[in-house]
Amino acid sequence: MTSLTPGLYLVATPIGNARDITLRALDVLASADVLAAEDTRVLRRLLDIHGIPVGGRPLVPHHDHSGPKDAERLLDHVAAGRAVALCSDAGTPMVADPGFELVRAARARDLAVTALPGASSVLTALCLAGLPTDRFTFLGFAPKSGTARAAMLAEMAAASATVVVFETARRVQDLVRDLCETCGEDRPAAICRELTKRFEEVRSGPLGTLRDTLGTMTEKGEIVLVLDRAPPRSASAADLTEALTAALSTTTLRDAVDRVAADLDLPRRTVYQRALALGKAGRDD
Repeated sequence: MTSLTPGLYLVATPIGNARDITLRALDVLASADVLAAEDTRVLRRLLDIHGIPVGGRPLVPHHDHSGPKDAERLLDHVAAGRAVALCSDAGTPMVADPGFELVRAARARDLAVTALPGASSVLTALCLAGLPTDRFTFLGFAPKSGTARAAMLAEMAAASATVVVFETARRVQDLVRDLCETCGEDRPAAICRELTKRFEEVRSGPLGTLRDTLGTMTEKGEIVLVLDRAPPRSASAADLTEALTAALSTTTLRDAVDRVAADLDLPRRTVYQRALALGKAGRDD
């Protein structure tokens, strides 16, 4: 068994297929002095699959209901010279999973933290969705109702980047129906269910089409919904003048034109000519 340098190790675990685990993750799980998991039963099953004995090592829970004292006890192990491996139920720790308070506390105590890259349902869904991946926003689990849900829907409708959210298979129809109302039925999206598992399913198309066909999708499994970014807004002449005036008050003509052209998705030449018309030609170009 390889000896590990003392520290907190954030270990990504499979999101479905148990073989989607890195060799480095297996090494850390086999060598860590302390094992911490969102659900110790899930981690124990994963260890059994890969033939890694727990032995006499502590196997302790760390989840949303763990308090500051629980975190301090884990970090006390690190401070005492031990290696602590933290695992989520599935995927990469910290991504829609508990743990960021633990990492923040470790940083505050100047303790070593190492992240082991691995499986992520967010990135897997982005790869399969067929939507732009150069910029994306992850909003976590969709709120069930109320102002939090309304705020999320509004944010998704106006997003300038591809949006990724988690939902259950039983509630995804309601989410798609709400998105049709806030984003329009023509907005492209993809629904990814049970990623990397035996019954993996990916459906893509306009929101309206997805809404009308979701009745044939099973209500079991975990869903990752990927939504295309909002279409470019058609800027008015007033919008252009307002944006240029604000930009020109803080920067050069060239930088202002570049910024406004990008923000409003307008040809640079159009923006430049408008800037000249505003009487700013004497500024530094």
